[in-house]
Order: sequence, then C-alpha cells, then structure tokens
Amino acid sequence: MNVLLLGSGGREHALAWKLAQSPAMTQFYALPGNPGIAEHAEVVEGVPLSAHQTLVAWCRENAIDLVVVGPEAPLVAGLVDRLAEAGIPAFGPTAAAARLEGSKLFTKELCRENGIPTAAFARFTTPESAWAYVHAEGAPIVVKADGLMAGKGVVVALTVEEAIAAIDQVFAAGGQEVLIEEFMEGEEASLFCLVDGETVLPFGSAQDHKRAFDGDLGPNTGGMGAYSPAPVLTPELEARAIREIVVPTAKAMVALGAPFRGVLYAGLMLTASGPKLIEYNCRFGDPECQVLMPRLESDLLPLLDAAAHGKLAEASVSWSPKSALTVVYASRGYPGAHQTGSEISGLEDAARTEGVLVFLAGTKRSGAKLVSNGGRVLNVTGTGADLKAARDRAYEAAEKIQWPEGFYRNDIGWRALK
Repeated sequence: MNVLLLGSGGREHALAWKLAQSPAMTQFYALPGNPGIAEHAEVVEGVPLSAHQTLVAWCRENAIDLVVVGPEAPLVAGLVDRLAEAGIPAFGPTAAAARLEGSKLFTKELCRENGIPTAAFARFTTPESAWAYVHAEGAPIVVKADGLMAGKGVVVALTVEEAIAAIDQVFAAGGQEVLIEEFMEGEEASLFCLVDGETVLPFGSAQDHKRAFDGDLGPNTGGMGAYSPAPVLTPELEARAIREIVVPTAKAMVALGAPFRGVLYAGLMLTASGPKLIEYNCRFGDPECQVLMPRLESDLLPLLDAAAHGKLAEASVSWSPKSALTVVYASRGYPGAHQTGSEISGLEDAARTEGVLVFLAGTKRSGAKLVSNGGRVLNVTGTGADLKAARDRAYEAAEKIQWPEGFYRNDIGWRALK
C-alpha cells in the first residue's frame, strides 16, 4: 500500500514508527512531518496541509491508497470529504462526523437527545446570562469554549470569580457561545475505539496529565505525559462505557446521516454512578498515542485501512500486557510564551536506554543540529512489565537529554502509583 500520513507532532511520529513496521507498506510519505517522522517516511515538500485540492492532486499523482490524518484541524475543515470526492480512502471522519470534536455544543446536545451519560450543562450567547447562571449555581463549575482549542479550551473554575473570568475570556476571544457544565467528581480516563459506522472496536486506554507542573498545578496544556493502560478503567467499566456511551454515539451519528469513521477518543469521568462523557476527540490523543503504539502488537496499517473501508467487523486487536509511560519535554514557558531554536542533544543516549523510545514533536533540523520548534518538543516513552518499571525507564532516559531550555514534570503516573 502507498500511504500518506498527515501531521508533524509526537503523535504522528508514534504513528509513523508503528505504520513503517507493516509488511503491507509499499511507499510511505508524510506531510509536513518532522525529523523523527523523516526516519520512517519520505517527507513531502511544498504541499501545505491546508491546501486541500493541492493535496488531493498530489495523492492522485502518487497513487495513494490510504491517507492517515493525524491532527484534528484538517478533519474539522473537511479534508476527508475532499479526499472521498476524489475516490481516495482516508482514515478519519468527515467534517459532519468530526463535529463530535469540533463543536462541544453539538456533542452535548447529541448526548442529551440520546440519553448518553454526561455532565448537566447550559449554553449561553451573552456574558451577562452566563454570569447570572454561575452566580446562581456557584462553584466549582466548568466553563468551555466551543470549537477547537488544542486541548486548552476548558476551565475548571474553583471559584465564581474564576468562572466569570473564563466566560469573559471566551467572549473577548470572539466566541459566540459559552458552555457551562456541572463539576463532576471522579478520576479521568481516556478510552479509544476504532469506529466505522455502527461497528466499535475497543482500542486501548490511557490517562494523561494536563497541568503544566508537578502536583497537577499550573495552567492546562495539551498534555505533559500519559500512561497506558489506565488502571482505573477496569474491564467492567470499559465495557460499560462502550455500551452506554460509545455505541449509542456511533448509532446516533449514523441516524444523523454522518457515520463516524476513524478513531473516537472518549474522555471519561469515572463518577460514583458510573462513567460519564467529558468530551470526544476525533483523532488519537497526543501524548496518549505515544503510549498506545508501543503496546500495540497488531499490525496498525490493516486496522486503519479496515476502518476507512467499513470492514472493522472483520478485524481484531492484540495488545502487549506491558505498561507504557511517556514524559513530555516542553519549552520553558509553555503553554505560555516560549522561545524556539535551542539545541537539543543526548537523544541517542536516551534512546539506547532499555525499553525506551523517543518520539519527536516540535523539532526541526538546523544544519547538523536538532533544535526546538514548538511548545511540546519531545516524548520520552518507557515500557516495562508494570507501570513503575515503565516510569523508571522513561525518567532514566529523560535525564540523559541535554536541553537546558526545556522542562518536564517529575511525577507522571503518580495517580496510578500512589
């Protein structure tokens, strides 16, 4: 098969590493790629990810059999629709199906209409009405902006003042509507499923760390580390979440005429009354993908191809019993203002650590040097017989990397290990 992988982050490096192992792979391309992805695939130059028609024409010229879309923005923007019109198979949902991530309001209404467990919510089109609601309900309370926010559009407000500030921020940024939810008590977990219409194939679990600093302190980020599997998501809870949340969602999307094909990533809150949906993503998580791929024993390429062609009912998945844990190395200042262009060294030493993979994210080549080129820059992933072994290996490797301009959390996995 001739395959094109879209994206440039740590998620896509992990996907490239796994896809390149497939015996079914003939030609493997990536766009825009990064230095790590370039070790596994031929990086395509001169085709912007946002230029859909140019990208479609390139796929035709190069006889691409499958496009694997990594990030969410091209999905929400309708890239899969353009590829489908040209007869090019793609792993990822259409724009109509990607509303599950692209619009939190769409998803909340779909949950309400189909009895899918989620937090109680209200929606407001003016700051004044939202303020009044918050004053009446009190705190803690959750404020969400609609639309794509790179994992940072949610504020868990512990005080009424924090909630008011979050509401003002949404409208000041040009938001037309704000979503306010009840605060749910429990532990969060991420559940992944491959979906092709009504067929749902469970595809692993993980837990991530959103806050920037140790102790789950500081601002929300796109994710500072993750581990898989998620111990709190027992087989019984996972089966219940699939039965009560994911399957009804898949059926509802079919009924709406927008069947979902791709990976459906359910962010769950495990409450006293059972799992409830926090939100959906319509792509692999980042950094969750970096702990799923090292545990996946099955060939990834036929699975993604089966989802794209509606043949998941014939597929099965095999997982390693090992644990995996990834530590995100980020630029100092992230998720706020940060500098790029600083040199990174010691990656070869880190990668030689037993059971360790280093996935590159916001990086680029500057001559012979590897330099930072983003907020989240490296993912140091350890695998081991249990979570402690995986964590110890990841941190042993992280300490071998020389990058004074970077930082990482020292407590990834603390929930599961406490």
